[in-house]
Amino acid sequence: MTAAGRVAVVTGGGAGIGRSIAERLAADGFKVAIVDVDESAALETAGSIEKAGGEARGYRADVSDRELVDAALSAARSDLGALSVVVANAAVAPQQAFLEMTPQQWNDTLAINLTGTFHTVQSALPDLVEAGWGRVVLISSSSAQRGAPNMAHYAASKGGQLALTKALAVEFARTGVTVNTVAPSSIDTPSVYKKREAGAIPSAEAMAKFIPVGRTGTGEDIAAAVSYLVSDEASYVTGQTVSVNGGSFIG
Repeated sequence: MTAAGRVAVVTGGGAGIGRSIAERLAADGFKVAIVDVDESAALETAGSIEKAGGEARGYRADVSDRELVDAALSAARSDLGALSVVVANAAVAPQQAFLEMTPQQWNDTLAINLTGTFHTVQSALPDLVEAGWGRVVLISSSSAQRGAPNMAHYAASKGGQLALTKALAVEFARTGVTVNTVAPSSIDTPSVYKKREAGAIPSAEAMAKFIPVGRTGTGEDIAAAVSYLVSDEASYVTGQTVSVNGGSFIG
């Protein structure tokens, strides 16, 4: 089985899409290292997985800080073993009109979403290469494919992930490591609920009217795509972007 004895790292795994991914990979049989800026959320998710019969540990790290990322992954290796799967999911999704955006807002978003991905993947990848088998999955966004008003910094950071996927897939193609991206759209998460409550985005019912399948997505929808991409069956799939969007656009 793909997951037997293998360790998966999920950043931003304490809540939302990341938690759904961590829970699915644990159910698949992976040992899961959950890395999150909110340590209590990481530990709570890990505890929930263990209560369900899986094996997981939680670690705190701000992915924009390389030393914290290295420390968290080193602890994960010590607790669970060499890393086999990396899911770079940690991200922020701020909203700001482009002409009012400050350089600090731009830099802060890229530091987490894109540079944080760089830190996570580069820190973990030697384990995968040494083993001759590994899976890297970046969680991007439909905003990188079709644009997003008032989110130029977010769209740019997520577009960078798409380019990084292509580059790493080619560079590591002969090592047994695949690199792919999942691009979600209209997924219900706790952060989305907060934006709805603030009136920043439409209701789920209103959004569903514009999605061909007639509903918004769930974290489980994204986790299912990740589950396939990290499997042995996906060994011939690399450098690809899987758009999980209910058919809302051609991406």
